[in-house]
Amino acid sequence: TRRTFGNTLPDGFLSTDEYRVYERLYGPPAGATNPQDVGMLQDLVHIEDPIQDTGQNVIFREDGEGNLERVAYAPKSAIDDGVVDEEMNQIEDEATDDVPSETNDERTLDSDFDERFATYRDEVAARGTMNKSLPEEQQPLDDEQAPMKGGLAEEIGEGMEHNEEVEEDVAESNDPLDAYVDTGAHRRHPLTAAGKWGTSPWTIQLPKDTFVDPVSAIFSEASNKHLTEVAHEVFGGKALPNSTATPFPKQVGENLKQSPIALEAYQPIMGEMEANVYLAAIMPGAYASIFSSLIEVRKRLGPQWIQDLLRKEGGARVLDAGAGGAGVLAWREMLRNEWELMHPDVDLEDQRVPFGKSTVVTGSSSLRQRASTLLDNTTFLPRLPDYNPSVDHPLLGQGKGTPRKQYDVILAPYTLWTLQEDHMRKTQVQNLWSLLKPDGGVLIVLEKGVPRGFELVASAREVLLKYHISSPGDTKFENHIDEPFEGRYSKKETGMIIAPCTNHGKCPMYLFPGKAVGRRDYCHFMQRYIRPPFLQRLLGQNHRNHEDIRFSFVAVRRGIDLRQTEPIIQGQKGQDDAFAGYDKEEVNKDAVEDGISTDPDSLQGDLGHTPINSLSFPRIILPPLKNRGHIIFDACTPAGKLERWTVPKSFGKRAYADARKARWGDLWALGAKTRIPRRLKIGGDKGTTGGQRRIEADPRGPNRIREVRASSRPGKKTKKPKHKNKLPKDDIDI
Repeated sequence: TRRTFGNTLPDGFLSTDEYRVYERLYGPPAGATNPQDVGMLQDLVHIEDPIQDTGQNVIFREDGEGNLERVAYAPKSAIDDGVVDEEMNQIEDEATDDVPSETNDERTLDSDFDERFATYRDEVAARGTMNKSLPEEQQPLDDEQAPMKGGLAEEIGEGMEHNEEVEEDVAESNDPLDAYVDTGAHRRHPLTAAGKWGTSPWTIQLPKDTFVDPVSAIFSEASNKHLTEVAHEVFGGKALPNSTATPFPKQVGENLKQSPIALEAYQPIMGEMEANVYLAAIMPGAYASIFSSLIEVRKRLGPQWIQDLLRKEGGARVLDAGAGGAGVLAWREMLRNEWELMHPDVDLEDQRVPFGKSTVVTGSSSLRQRASTLLDNTTFLPRLPDYNPSVDHPLLGQGKGTPRKQYDVILAPYTLWTLQEDHMRKTQVQNLWSLLKPDGGVLIVLEKGVPRGFELVASAREVLLKYHISSPGDTKFENHIDEPFEGRYSKKETGMIIAPCTNHGKCPMYLFPGKAVGRRDYCHFMQRYIRPPFLQRLLGQNHRNHEDIRFSFVAVRRGIDLRQTEPIIQGQKGQDDAFAGYDKEEVNKDAVEDGISTDPDSLQGDLGHTPINSLSFPRIILPPLKNRGHIIFDACTPAGKLERWTVPKSFGKRAYADARKARWGDLWALGAKTRIPRRLKIGGDKGTTGGQRRIEADPRGPNRIREVRASSRPGKKTKKPKHKNKLPKDDIDI
């Protein structure tokens, strides 16, 4: 049916069950099939093929005048020559034994379709003959002029009534990728759609015109073998574990070590081949990670944020501090998509998108030269400006020295790991904060999605909350004796955390600063992207062209706090309200009254029209556990706690259907039936055991010693101590 009629469908052509399958595979049809198209097919059906009618074997031969003439011939039979291949006959017999059932089914389907098509064709032909005999004013309207009605409209209505059953049937699989399949965003609850994580579609394609083709042209003169050897040597092996890639241990061996990226955009010395492998191995993963985090920021702040930057005179100022230009490419791709939404009737080729001014940190001349071929209207810096607290700190540097250049968006991926000391990382984070514009600048700090990468991001988040971002009840910080501040306390600035956290307290996974040994629980996310051909060659892959890259990030905003203007509820009340679930009927009613579309792309960002903002919802930090009859979430709540929520089928039809579609990274708004504290495995210091650290981090209290024991040897359990109540001799009953 799809192959014959394309995007349209004749009225009443399919049964209810068939239409349900059709809609699941291809979505609703664009409209009813135009009878003129069927008439064209009818004409094609009656065209006689002279070659098929003859029943002969025919070849074409050129005559002397350049024309082709048909010549019938009789093929020479192998059986006539007495040549019989018994083995081939046996193979054919065996193959024929397996085919009949499938062939008969196919023939039945084909004959059924042919009968339906013949009936429909005759009806259209008869209707056309009858309509021609009518006066012009009595002839029926075309499909483009008249609304669709009849059997198709009825079946669409019936299909919509069975939406819930279809969702449940598709979502029964426990495959993680099946959870990412979107069977109809229009059927989600509006708040579920508003809290969705990630790009749409889930797998992103790197931009061909602005990235893949230019980089491929750069590599056209380089030896693939030499490029591959250098990449394997620099990045630690065939799986490139020391790049942005985050392979699992089974892909590179059990001795996979956490290590930073081997090449940095701001390192001053980089060879020609090293610059090539940076473009091939680092920039694709950096682009995917940054693009995913930018999409999440856009969802939480709404389209107004990015549209204001597009309308800004001169455009937005963007700084890529660690991706060598991949961050600017991701930012421009998002601007291009937003500009297209703002001007649907304008061709992007006819009107230039206002990208604004971009700045990229590239330490070496070889990398700078290659990045300049990918980016126009871009300034390249060898390093970030130095940070002097007495001049550059927002509380001390007012009116002192030359004002620094400040940016609307700062992308800082992979800038903390190689710094050896904590005070250096603290200075780096404060330097990036000082470069943000104080009227709404956005900073994104991003690292590899491994335990150490998460700890670096969490430490940056802790610095920003402790010294810069103000929250209710936490508006000041105590000055250190060595810091050049006057008085004992200093006032923090207005700001907020945009993503991924929906709380402004201490991270429940980073209760103890520093590097932990044996950490199992850490906050990270995943983005799938299609590898470009040059990265496929480096990896030696020929069977799988996609990669799931994991990353940890935090996005903050300076100068604007939506908690002061939007209905954002955080803390213990926010956690309790989210567990109870928000009023579904009220949200739907308000959405309809305010004219909000139920499409998720238009709903995201229209959160000001809903009774609650999505920053009040808990975040799903691990892939949901989807069992038959109930769904289990590991959620980071607005109170800064990790809890395990269960949504059974008895909790509600709408909540259960949306829970089956939930995925890693989503914000969940529809509540749960039960919840328990989530046990943490955050490792320990070199001088302590993981078991001792887990006891301290147990949300049920430090006295639950029997629940966690540290073993003296790996693989062996220690005996539980027997607590004997020794009584004094005077109290012993003889």
